[in-house]
Amino acid sequence: MDLFSAAFGYTRSMLTGTPACIDPQRLLAEQAFSRTAGAPLVAGNAVELVIDARAAFDRWLAAIATAQERILFANYIFRDDDIGRSFVTALAERARAGVKVCVTRDWLGCLGQSSARFWQPLLAAGGQVRAYNPPNWLSPFGWFSRDHRKLLLVDREIGFVSGVCVSAAWLGDPQRGVPPWRDTTVAIRGPALDDLAQAFAEVWARMGPPLRASKDEAPPTMPVAGTVDLRVVATLPNMAGLYRLDQLIAAVARKNLWLADAYFVGITPYVQALRAAARDGVDVRLLVPGTSDIPSIGAISRAGYRPLLEAGVRVFEWNGSMMHAKTAVADSRWARVGSTNLNLASWIGNCEIDVAIENQAFAEQMQDQYERDLANATEIVLGGMRRRRPRVEGEAAGGPQGGSSGRAAASALRLAHSLGAAISNQRKLGAAESTPLLLGAGVVFALSLIAFLWPHLFAWPLGLLGVWCALAMLVRTRQLRAQRRRGAIPPTRSDTQA
Repeated sequence: MDLFSAAFGYTRSMLTGTPACIDPQRLLAEQAFSRTAGAPLVAGNAVELVIDARAAFDRWLAAIATAQERILFANYIFRDDDIGRSFVTALAERARAGVKVCVTRDWLGCLGQSSARFWQPLLAAGGQVRAYNPPNWLSPFGWFSRDHRKLLLVDREIGFVSGVCVSAAWLGDPQRGVPPWRDTTVAIRGPALDDLAQAFAEVWARMGPPLRASKDEAPPTMPVAGTVDLRVVATLPNMAGLYRLDQLIAAVARKNLWLADAYFVGITPYVQALRAAARDGVDVRLLVPGTSDIPSIGAISRAGYRPLLEAGVRVFEWNGSMMHAKTAVADSRWARVGSTNLNLASWIGNCEIDVAIENQAFAEQMQDQYERDLANATEIVLGGMRRRRPRVEGEAAGGPQGGSSGRAAASALRLAHSLGAAISNQRKLGAAESTPLLLGAGVVFALSLIAFLWPHLFAWPLGLLGVWCALAMLVRTRQLRAQRRRGAIPPTRSDTQA
């Protein structure tokens, strides 16, 4: 029995109460998935697949309109356009009606997309809006971490996990012939809503007072709403829960593993996991954008195709304006939908949220949708030039320039990956990597020339950066000691021994 079957059978036995629930192999499989993801399996949910932004926006607004107690809304981008303003108006109306409205936005994601004025109607109505990780001189490199989640929770009735940002760009531009972006959302009812609320509360508390003053105010357990089992994988910086889960899924898949990703950057450990699966006969497929909302990322991302193709992984490029979904389906029984891209920025650096669903009917629905998506994609093959499709007018410029936290980071990671391989000779370079290598060589040569001719241009910034970091650490030390004197934080073992 494979690990997938063991875990799946264990879940079924827990729901039916059959003796199989004490099978040690099934218990071990369930434990492996839970510990890897850092998320328990929650049974008794109802889930619904929602395709593309128009359907998602309509469902979100309809749910907001029914709110009676609270609305928890997290998104990477809120753009000041017709869509963004419609959400602010809807949220403000509920806030005036006495509903508690809490919104988190990412500072960098919303930079240039919306201003403080954009939120005034909601704030005036009594809603709360917090920005994640704005620049802070006490954290010189803290801006790398972003809140990339797309989560909406209305009362204890329904929740949504998605890749869709609050922006009209996702709807395309019919007047210019730009089709809508391809994206995926899942609607959830049932006990998993408590995990979604907890995930929101964790990030909310990082930016100010927590949602609840004490655990005594915690609501009763959510009633069963369906028969779907899922995990809410809510990662924080450096947790890497979804990265470990993605690696495990690649290791245990036996029949198929179909992935869709907006900003794929094939770091070596994950590429090797996909290659190993493909060589074992697993049908591994990867669907990525044919044209990214950041045009320069295309050539850099394509540099990672060859190792996958050589191992038998099938790679497809979406023919529309932008493929922004982050999904996976394996062996027709496991699926994932959420905000995490397959790159280190999402896996390691950001706050992300995904749902991993262990339900055959939903996985088959995801698989059917994936096959429909491939009908609008071009397969990449080795050994010849593929026919290039004509670019849709305006598609590259149609999206917001802050589209995802993974884009710029993905480009930098891909460039560093190629340069590192070229310098260390740790792996064979592909022909497509000539472009990033040329770019890297030019940048390194230019920096070296500047360092030789004008060393002070390097010395002064490095010295200032060192002073900045030292001052920040000293201020942090003083703050922590002040908190310890006030009893806000307990002393450590080393403190008591000293």
